[in-house]
Amino acid sequence: MNARAAAAGEGRGEPRGFACLLLVLATLFWSGNFVLGQAMSTSIPPLTMSYWRWQVALLLLLPFALGGMRREWGLIRAHLPRLALLGVALFNTCVYIGLQSTTAINALLINSAIPVWIMLLAMSFIREPVTGRNLAGVLFSLCGVVYLIVRGELGLLLRLDPNTGDLWILAATLAWAVYSLLLRRWKPAALSPISFLTFTMLVGVALLGALHWSGVTGEAPIIWGRGELISIGYFALFPSLVSFICWNEGVARVGAPTAGHFIHLMPLFGTLLSVLLLGERVLPYHLVGAALIGTGILVSLKRS
Repeated sequence: MNARAAAAGEGRGEPRGFACLLLVLATLFWSGNFVLGQAMSTSIPPLTMSYWRWQVALLLLLPFALGGMRREWGLIRAHLPRLALLGVALFNTCVYIGLQSTTAINALLINSAIPVWIMLLAMSFIREPVTGRNLAGVLFSLCGVVYLIVRGELGLLLRLDPNTGDLWILAATLAWAVYSLLLRRWKPAALSPISFLTFTMLVGVALLGALHWSGVTGEAPIIWGRGELISIGYFALFPSLVSFICWNEGVARVGAPTAGHFIHLMPLFGTLLSVLLLGERVLPYHLVGAALIGTGILVSLKRS
């Protein structure tokens, strides 16, 4: 009996552990998206950045996805309106616009509100259960994010002034929270992750392409250089393809309220990327923030 119970426990734990790994990878590559997106904000206009990111990602994915989409087209057509509303364009376009006129501190701090949005929307509109552990985990993780971003000087919070960029980032966080909640309910379970991602990318590229090529946004033409090409390549491969597949599967396995906690890893990963790429030092406040973020995630994931 004990052996059978242990085996059953391992069977339940393995998918959950794999889901956590997927969510960690998604947030790692998205952290790079924020860092690189701000670094290239003066070289690539925001809508142009979003369009070429998804256009290249779609071209990379299509050879592997066309056969599956043909086989699953009946399922896609049966859920067409809902799947079309899960397009990939909105969140990243809002982020790139916001990064044009806000600081990294403001952007990352506002982005950490995603788990709070998810829980509020889950409780208010779709009655998805939110436990006390989820709420406690959000508080721990949010404290860690704030402590990390303000570099251990809580007085900096009083000097964060919202601007237009902050409002765009806030709109992006709300859009992502809605996407995460609808994903688990609207994505057909029988639809493969690659077919789902490819279709939502087709919708996003069609919308962004219409805006980009019509010139209605008035963005200046991009001057292509080595940095621009490498950046678009990173945006297309890792934050677009790898992260979305990992996030979609992670949310499907553990639910949006639990998955939302992993967003708090992004400021931590952003700090580590800055250390590796920019030569910055790891300071005591980094360790305190990391400990609080990790505690929040563990509290929310721990079973009763």
